[in-house]
Amino acid sequence: QVQLVESGGGLVQPGESLKLSCAASGFNLDYYTIGWFRQAPGKEREAVSCISSRDGSTYYADSVKGRFTVSRDGTKRMAYLQMDSLKPEDTAVYYCRVRVGVGYTWGQGTQVTVSS
Repeated sequence: QVQLVESGGGLVQPGESLKLSCAASGFNLDYYTIGWFRQAPGKEREAVSCISSRDGSTYYADSVKGRFTVSRDGTKRMAYLQMDSLKPEDTAVYYCRVRVGVGYTWGQGTQVTVSS
């Protein structure tokens, strides 16, 4: 059974950092692209970043480019989202996602709150 579990969220002040983790089970992480998404209150879920299974290439939304770094460790079955220089507008529930077969699997999400 494909499963993703996020962790690492919390309450931080503007300018601080957090590292989110996404624990994968039921599939080989090295073979699938992992995406990170977020959803702020009253807003639609948006793509934040992803890391390709093919060559490890990465994508970042313009709003996080230069501040966030996506990575993965297949041996640990983990994907990560390092978030630096956090801003209040980064406040959201963050999700990881994978497509194995015909459907997408989402984690349960982890709350990130950036506030002074």
